[in-house]
Amino acid sequence: MNPFSFFFLLLIAVPVVEIYFLIQVGNVIGAFSTIVLIVFTAVLGAYLFRQQGMATFQRVQATMARGEIPALEMIEGLMLMVSGALLLTPGFFTDIVGFLCLVPVLRAKLAMMVMGSQMMRSADFHRGGFSQGDDTSKFDDADIIEGEFKREDDEPEKLDKDD
Repeated sequence: MNPFSFFFLLLIAVPVVEIYFLIQVGNVIGAFSTIVLIVFTAVLGAYLFRQQGMATFQRVQATMARGEIPALEMIEGLMLMVSGALLLTPGFFTDIVGFLCLVPVLRAKLAMMVMGSQMMRSADFHRGGFSQGDDTSKFDDADIIEGEFKREDDEPEKLDKDD
């Protein structure tokens, strides 16, 4: 399935599912209680999002301090951003998906699945950049010129004795 058609389908299906759940819950517990529940899940989600985001940020710093690339933590950070957006969106379906993304064990397993996916294996990284497929690097050794330089403003200024 084309990614654009998948996102288009989500754009149509998610609001329909949300409206259905809101009507059903509103019929059972009442309109005011439904609104209070939606606001409560948004506030709780924002609090948990902040807590999990700070923990992930600290793991990113620790991984970088060890000299490693924080790939898993970066994917988890993106997942946290998506979960924060889902939790702030009014509705029960998006809240369930957002809360599931906040569970550290589930988030780590999903991030590992993303890292092992075909999308990540087909990506090719060259000299700090990102390219798709078997594209060779734009630079070869003939383009590199070695040398030294010195900035003129690094020298201490000489004061004139006449001043």
